Amino acid sequence: MKTTAKKTALVLGSSRGVGAAIAEEFRVAEIDAPVISSRDIDTASQESVLAFAKNNPSTDILVFNTGGPPKKDFYEITPDEWTKYHQQLFLSFVTLLQKIEVKDGGYIFLINSHLILEPKENMVLSQAYRIASWSVLKALSKHFAARQVSCLNIAMGPVLTDRLKNLTSDLSALEAKLPMKRAGKPEEVGKFVRSIVENDIKYLSGVSITFDGGVSNFIL
Repeated sequence: MKTTAKKTALVLGSSRGVGAAIAEEFRVAEIDAPVISSRDIDTASQESVLAFAKNNPSTDILVFNTGGPPKKDFYEITPDEWTKYHQQLFLSFVTLLQKIEVKDGGYIFLINSHLILEPKENMVLSQAYRIASWSVLKALSKHFAARQVSCLNIAMGPVLTDRLKNLTSDLSALEAKLPMKRAGKPEEVGKFVRSIVENDIKYLSGVSITFDGGVSNFIL
């Protein structure tokens, strides 16, 4: 009797927040998704990124998820900060795309921000590199499609994570202004990602999914 190999998923930043929720949902679906924290890969260090890729040369599912910079006025951003977040948000992502083979029929998810579609002046440092990463994945989506690998950008709005708490001084006041009067739950993102994989939805590829509870105002 032929047995089917268990699928594997590499979910960066899966020790907490959205990454943890996605990895947990994968495990519910009987997909092997080990907890990956900054001790396993530090996206701010190219040496660490290369070592992680060497130790994990292939996977069925790759989920790129990493923290970002604080709010900051454009004119106060230093050259060192541009360099730091170029590595953390962009170079680490493209390096993993180059070095880790996503197997035929697999998935690549980029956990991103809805601000790539509606930029804010005080979030330029984050937006610049996040939209660059999505541009790369979008450009490569046809390349991956030839092997039935689906590529999705998850453009998250206010989801209840440590990052959201760090970006706002009054979470309750922020939630009161949101259309649903609450921030999103990490579990909601996790269940969505799991549903795509578990139901083998492949034709949804090369697109960005806005996950923001109706916050955004754009149409296209």
